[in-house]
Amino acid sequence: MATTTDSARPSFNTADASESDHQLLQHDATLAVGDSVTLTLGADSLLVVDKRSGRKSERGCCVVRKHTGTTRISHTISLYNVLDADLSPAGLTITYAEPKHKDEVSVAALQYPIREEEKSAAEIWMRRLLDVAYGSAQRNKRLKVLINPFGGQGHAAKLYSTYAAPILASARCQIDVQETTHRGHATEIVQQLDIHAYDAIVCCSGDGLPYEVFNGLAKKPNAREALAKVAVALLPGGSGNAMTWNLCGTGSISVAALAIVKGLRTPLDLVSITQGNTRTLSFLSQSFGIIAESDLGTDDIRWMGAHRFTYGFLKRLMHMTVYPCDLAIKVVMDDKQAIKNHYNTYAQSQPTGRPKEPTADQSGGLPDLVYGTVQDDLPKDWEVIPAETLGNFYAGNMAIMSKDTNFFPASVPNDGLMDIVTIDGTTSRLRTLKMMTEIPEGGFFDMPEVNIRKALAYRLVPREKEGYISVDGESVPFEAFQGEIHKGLGTVLSKSGHLYEAEGPRP
Repeated sequence: MATTTDSARPSFNTADASESDHQLLQHDATLAVGDSVTLTLGADSLLVVDKRSGRKSERGCCVVRKHTGTTRISHTISLYNVLDADLSPAGLTITYAEPKHKDEVSVAALQYPIREEEKSAAEIWMRRLLDVAYGSAQRNKRLKVLINPFGGQGHAAKLYSTYAAPILASARCQIDVQETTHRGHATEIVQQLDIHAYDAIVCCSGDGLPYEVFNGLAKKPNAREALAKVAVALLPGGSGNAMTWNLCGTGSISVAALAIVKGLRTPLDLVSITQGNTRTLSFLSQSFGIIAESDLGTDDIRWMGAHRFTYGFLKRLMHMTVYPCDLAIKVVMDDKQAIKNHYNTYAQSQPTGRPKEPTADQSGGLPDLVYGTVQDDLPKDWEVIPAETLGNFYAGNMAIMSKDTNFFPASVPNDGLMDIVTIDGTTSRLRTLKMMTEIPEGGFFDMPEVNIRKALAYRLVPREKEGYISVDGESVPFEAFQGEIHKGLGTVLSKSGHLYEAEGPRP
């Protein structure tokens, strides 16, 4: 029996089905193929019952799932995993992503000969299969695929062609592949891109390429339309791959490809970062202090993959380093219970979704900055945060920063608020280590040393002359910077269309 792994679990359920879907599930959900095979649509799976011999030559089926030695063979295929169905002179072919082991899927197919008198019923049933298999997800997506050939320790292109390309092709996606050649190349490509030619831009890389893509869209004269119309997605080909973990719940390229095929257009808050006279967009996070140092200060050991961050963190922790700065925040809420209530209210609300065609308010360039830039006077209603002994400043727009690192559990895609964590640098080494171990356990949020705020904007001015500031994992000049969030400015493809694939804060 073919079952679905957690990483490729079905997303369709009868609660999400339309009235016509319910009618489908109640009436005419079964297709009889010949005298011995039935294909039945369930709420979240396709049930195949074959009463013929288990031998492949007698079944006329190109893939044998289970042979019991009896005269009845049955198995199920998750509707979420169904990629395509086709009726041709060769018969009915159902193509799907078959779970191979815990973290991978691969293309498989079932094929049955269809008699002339069965063709009409088979055509109707096949259309219904695709309707329930895709639900609200767009079929046959037009994808611009950008590959960073230096990602994945230099294996990103091979990983894409081996694990992702077959899934996308089997779902009949229209694919245009291009490799980037230098830093900032993705921004240059996207800046010249015809936004009407593609439904999504898929990056096979780490989080650096999506950062460039968002900023390429932001440079267009019609930036708001471009950011609303073209979704951004990630196939994990780097060391962190936070975007994939948040939107797809996996670090597997093949499972992420399936999630992109079935992905729902989802509005995403984006953050404007101003430094000097520059303005860029951030989709993931901004950090100053030990997190930025542990990330950007370990570029020379990228061969270690994600472990380089742990090494860098422990090395700096031993020195009890502090990062003095001037910090002010436009705080909306700083009570942890209020933040939990906010998350729960959002989680229980109806998803807003993102229409394919932009609305009237999504015309023109980037939205105006409500709070000005870092060069303007500090707004008087901002809260000044004591930061002479700051150990870590971390502003998050997504929940998961890397595998097993759900740093911002109360973060949601489209509430118009960023989550800011500050920790004092004089916190003992033992407690700091405890914080890091509590992140994957879900206890980090409630630790008293962890200050969490939901905010609209902030300004941070370093007091030292040298150091690191990270925006979406990319190094930016070590100077004053300001962040301001824009509700639903960007668009991504996600599994849920509503929440990140992360556990929320504990009750």
